[in-house]
Amino acid sequence: MTEQDTRLTLTTAGSMAEIDPAAWDTLAGPGNPFLAHAFLDALEQSGSVSEQTGWLPRHLILSTATGRLVGAVPLYLKAHSWGEYVFDHSWARAYEQAGGAYYPKLQAAVPFTPVPGPRLLAGDGPDAPAIRRALADGLVAVAETLEVSGVHATFVADHDMPPLAMAGFMERHDVQFHWHNRGYGSFNDFLAGLAARKRKTIRKERQKVADSGLRFRALSGADITAEAWDAFHRFYHATVDRKWGEAYLTRDFFDRLGQMMAERVVLIMAYDGDRPVAGALNLIGDDALYGRNWGAVVDLPFLHFETCYYQAIDVAIERGLARVEAGAQGGHKLLRGYEPVTTRSAHWIADPRLARAVKGFLDQERAAVDAETEALADHLPFRRDDPA
Repeated sequence: MTEQDTRLTLTTAGSMAEIDPAAWDTLAGPGNPFLAHAFLDALEQSGSVSEQTGWLPRHLILSTATGRLVGAVPLYLKAHSWGEYVFDHSWARAYEQAGGAYYPKLQAAVPFTPVPGPRLLAGDGPDAPAIRRALADGLVAVAETLEVSGVHATFVADHDMPPLAMAGFMERHDVQFHWHNRGYGSFNDFLAGLAARKRKTIRKERQKVADSGLRFRALSGADITAEAWDAFHRFYHATVDRKWGEAYLTRDFFDRLGQMMAERVVLIMAYDGDRPVAGALNLIGDDALYGRNWGAVVDLPFLHFETCYYQAIDVAIERGLARVEAGAQGGHKLLRGYEPVTTRSAHWIADPRLARAVKGFLDQERAAVDAETEALADHLPFRRDDPA
């Protein structure tokens, strides 16, 4: 940086529309589609993210004296803990029972998206480590200015953890299940590496769906029509309704996603004749396929596995992608070749009494999660003679 550039200013932005898209995307990098300016802006412009839904944008911006953007954090003022996938409801209850106000809080995250990635956006230049440290300190400064209970950075990239820890954040672990492509040329190549019983189970599951007569298409780019989005939005609502959840993503969000990022979308659709009956939304990164939402209007055994997991593996092999990240939770993924991976979040708590209690909880939880992850790895379905 020049001497003038070293004079940095920390501010917050009330929307992605206030931030230059090219400057933001340079900091975020191309690898993770959920950090793209277009994705975050689509959430806001569609009303999926707003004060009304409990996600008020307060993006952290680090700029030089000349106005050049050198660092950023996707940041939201939260009135609840929904849509985060890292659960702190028990912390909120305990603090409120003790007379504290847990909400509002700050959330450094991509809303409704349990995908690991950078949260301290600093690009890849030589100043990136120093910028990440300034952003971590900036999160605490903003929290103190707003007088919130704390800051929670979820699904954090590994290189973000040291500066967050130096700023006083506590580390939390969880586990996800990711499929890894070991140079497979086909789905059968993948199956060949599994134990015979597991291989047989997956073949039976896929055959059961095939026998139903459903056909599948992986739509991307211009192939994703408004009719396809209409159908997928119905599936999304059907699944949310069954799970007693809340459908945050509006129909307009899917239109905006299709307009701005269609080439990075893979919409896997299942058809009964010409009628779409199920679908799974995936986004493409530099080296991964990210599974996000799914839904169906028919009840068919193994349709979920086929649409979300097996079809995703087919796409990843075809496109030469290194892995499939299938979202949060789901131990059933293990027996289908998805391997346990540790995910991390970081938490700064303003009240030292609550911070001490949370630290004690996290120390015990990390040990339990790490032990569980190690134990799960011993139950992978791969052949014992497989060098993988």
